[in-house]
Amino acid sequence: MRRTVRFNRFALAFLAIGVTATSASADWHTFWHNMHVGYHRNNAWPDPFNEVDAAQVAAPFEVMKHNGWRIHNTIGHELFRESDGALLASGNRRVHWIASQSPQTRRSIYVVRGGSPEETQARVASVQQTLTGLNLHGPVPPVMVTDVEPGTSSGAWANKVSREWLEHLPLPQLPRESAAGNTSVATPGS
Repeated sequence: MRRTVRFNRFALAFLAIGVTATSASADWHTFWHNMHVGYHRNNAWPDPFNEVDAAQVAAPFEVMKHNGWRIHNTIGHELFRESDGALLASGNRRVHWIASQSPQTRRSIYVVRGGSPEETQARVASVQQTLTGLNLHGPVPPVMVTDVEPGTSSGAWANKVSREWLEHLPLPQLPRESAAGNTSVATPGS
């Protein structure tokens, strides 16, 4: 009887070890697999992450480029007639330039929202009518309404800034010495 009890205990212990060993061995293989992956990832570092880092660095500049083109392709209040929202001649030229000269990926036209929904609809209709009158190669640019107005200034102010810049621009002159250190080549009047 003692043998049977010992045998039963031995069988139960062996069975318990066998059952727990299968789950422990599964974790053991997972552990070694993760160690293997980690080893190779550390040896390859930083190559797997360079593209992601570069994309994250470039993303703000892509947003800036998009916003710059959006402002550039915005048809503002000054390019529409106030009474009926029709495009002026300068507005027609601007729409033509955007639809034909800007890069294909940037050919979107933004119209500044008018004082009323009717005025906004008249502006959009005027831009779309101008687009249908153009002989375009490729798809017709989409027309979207925006609340962001492009920065503008009067021509007199821009002319004043340009003239002041030109007045304070130093006169061009040659350097006193050449790159080789020769002073006779660079001095005028000798």
